[in-house]
Amino acid sequence: MQIRYSLPCAALASLVAASSWAQTATDGATLNTITVTGSAIDDRFSSTATDPVSSTAFSGEQVDDQHVKNLVEVLRSVSGITADLNGDGETIKIKLRGVENQRYMGEKPGVAIVVDGVPVFERTGKVNIDLDNIESVKVIKGGASYLYGDDALAGAVLVTTRRGAGYKGLKLEADRGSFGYARYLLRGGFASDDVSGHLQYSDREQDGFYHLSNTWARTWSGNLKYALDGRSDLSFGFEKSARFRDREGTVTGVTAARLDPAGVLEGRGYTRMFDVDLTRYNLTYSNDIDERSNLLAVLYQYEDDTTFWSAPMRFDATGAATGDVSDYSTHNDYHQVQRGLKAEYRTRLDRLALMGGLELRRNHFDNYNTVLNSYRNAPRSPVVAAGTVLSDDVATETTKALYGELKYGLTDRTAATFNLRRDRIRADYDAQPVASNGQRLVDEGRSFDVNSFRAGLTHELGAAVSVYGAVSTGFRAPTAEQLYRGETTTSALVLSNPDLKPERALGFEVGMKSRVEVLGRPATLNASLFQVDRDDFILDSNGQYASTGIPVGGGSQFRNIGGARSRGLELEAQTTVRGGWSFAAAYTWLDARFTRYDNFYQSLGNPYGTFVAAPSAAQRADAAFWRNNYTVQAFDNTGNKVPRASPHVFNLRSWYVPAPGWTLAGEIDFRSKAYADEINREVWPGRTLFGVMAQFETKLAGLGGAKLRVFARVDNLFDKRYYLTARGTNDANYDGRYDAEDLSIVPDPGRIVRIGMSMQF
Repeated sequence: MQIRYSLPCAALASLVAASSWAQTATDGATLNTITVTGSAIDDRFSSTATDPVSSTAFSGEQVDDQHVKNLVEVLRSVSGITADLNGDGETIKIKLRGVENQRYMGEKPGVAIVVDGVPVFERTGKVNIDLDNIESVKVIKGGASYLYGDDALAGAVLVTTRRGAGYKGLKLEADRGSFGYARYLLRGGFASDDVSGHLQYSDREQDGFYHLSNTWARTWSGNLKYALDGRSDLSFGFEKSARFRDREGTVTGVTAARLDPAGVLEGRGYTRMFDVDLTRYNLTYSNDIDERSNLLAVLYQYEDDTTFWSAPMRFDATGAATGDVSDYSTHNDYHQVQRGLKAEYRTRLDRLALMGGLELRRNHFDNYNTVLNSYRNAPRSPVVAAGTVLSDDVATETTKALYGELKYGLTDRTAATFNLRRDRIRADYDAQPVASNGQRLVDEGRSFDVNSFRAGLTHELGAAVSVYGAVSTGFRAPTAEQLYRGETTTSALVLSNPDLKPERALGFEVGMKSRVEVLGRPATLNASLFQVDRDDFILDSNGQYASTGIPVGGGSQFRNIGGARSRGLELEAQTTVRGGWSFAAAYTWLDARFTRYDNFYQSLGNPYGTFVAAPSAAQRADAAFWRNNYTVQAFDNTGNKVPRASPHVFNLRSWYVPAPGWTLAGEIDFRSKAYADEINREVWPGRTLFGVMAQFETKLAGLGGAKLRVFARVDNLFDKRYYLTARGTNDANYDGRYDAEDLSIVPDPGRIVRIGMSMQF
């Protein structure tokens, strides 16, 4: 694969100027002791001194101090990161550096999410993270499959949950806010010389801004840690969460987004009525064998049991058009169990450090979909009866992987890092016969062997400045649904494609890390230039499930349709928070384009109706014609910009401590406009948001020195109306043309106010 790289002169000049200035810094410093910083299990070994890629970390205390409602409110201060946020404000999909190929909201985003060593995900790529149970969060940018394997195309987000003696005592918290938001937390913990632990219960609920958007989440979590001896310990953690969310907040078209943003009159959304039960267990063993060596292992299980409605009906069983909020065609029952084992051994010499790891994982997916209500696809098409089994299948994915890291100190100021991982992923499939299918599909199994690597270099220019560079890879293996979609369901007109190849990403990055003074205050500055080249990425060749009219392959199917390139500049600066005034700023310039995408087919009209290759002028003008028929229009998207990848993103946060115990904070968050679709016709508008927060903390002598904290936070201070997300694919309203009225839009709810208090005994 040929790689070409160019950047605007101004961006390159910024980095050169920074590097030139860096060379004037005080000499004489040496690198920290050479240690392996990479781990797919724990972030305790992290050190930015010799890390050759961009990464950002937050402590659980930092998360708590911001009083955020979801992880997006924390991560938007990280350059290069964006996220899809459902209307519930809880379920998110994290994206990095413009790696965004999601025509709908159900594809995985190319970012590995790892919680206590457990790679967790929903089938849709979204993730539910309990904000009340975070010890730390770390974002690693660039292809990261060298440590984390599948789906780390653009990076990884590592979450470590609460553990240890720091959570002894009793804590009570309560928050209230706009749209019926309420949160309650109770935690109790203990600690002795050998044993520590805590148990926690949290309850979040809200009525929601959107019509039918009430949500709630009730979560039990805890950890028990036992010191086996002076060098080793055993830690057991668990999290059990029952969640419900209803309509996700989408409306169809810009008119509805303006006149009816809550979706009371129209815009049922593609899905509703999510009942989600999540359970996670992990047992971690750590042994500091000696001062130079460590053994770490984790055994885990993650379970996701979800039911929901999907596919709003267009026509009921009589053939009459329907928009009733309960008229959905499909009941989805999805169950997944992920089990695995990871083990890592690390050791170091004076200039050499080594880590070797093993990962064994088995994911089991049960999918059982039935017709919820009788319906027709068109006014005169056959009735699809309630109770009809649409799909009944089981998929199993097994992963066996070996990985390792080598770090070597070339000089007192220069360290080289090498990572290598080998994955063998096998997908097995068993689909029971369903209506109009009539036969059982038992796949003999597909195996994918994938190698991933990273090579990086870090060099100290002085006591406070280092530069780094790295090349790394990422991959995403095809899913069973993509391989065998045509044999598994009666409702989606998509052909199977067992010849799919894994998606691959190759990333380059150079950057600088420095410690400086800003207005007399210690600060850190990070600057990086990056490029991510993706090849063979997988998308549905049509996306609108038209059964005919697609000249390539004879129909719609998942294919390795093309490539994309993301390149840009990231800048981050942050002062220490010690009282007085401090700030944190992050800026991203991004150019993300398709390098190959020559076969895109858009359906106009009802894709479940009759295909008409060349409608006449009279037919095109007849609204009734499009309710029963459709046509297909071809596009070549090569060179187009990747949708929803804004070229400019800026976040500034500032804190001021006017008096002991008081903290005042403000935030500005800017995102420039981007395209909402792959054909680059409709625009996702940009926006600038402002937020403020005030917090007071004191100790109460009358309650044994209990710590009291109260806060008030206002997001979207000036009640800006904008779109959380906007995506366009096809003629959503079946009127025979594609325009802004076909966009699927999640309007922002506007100003949100929250107040709360906590007591720590």
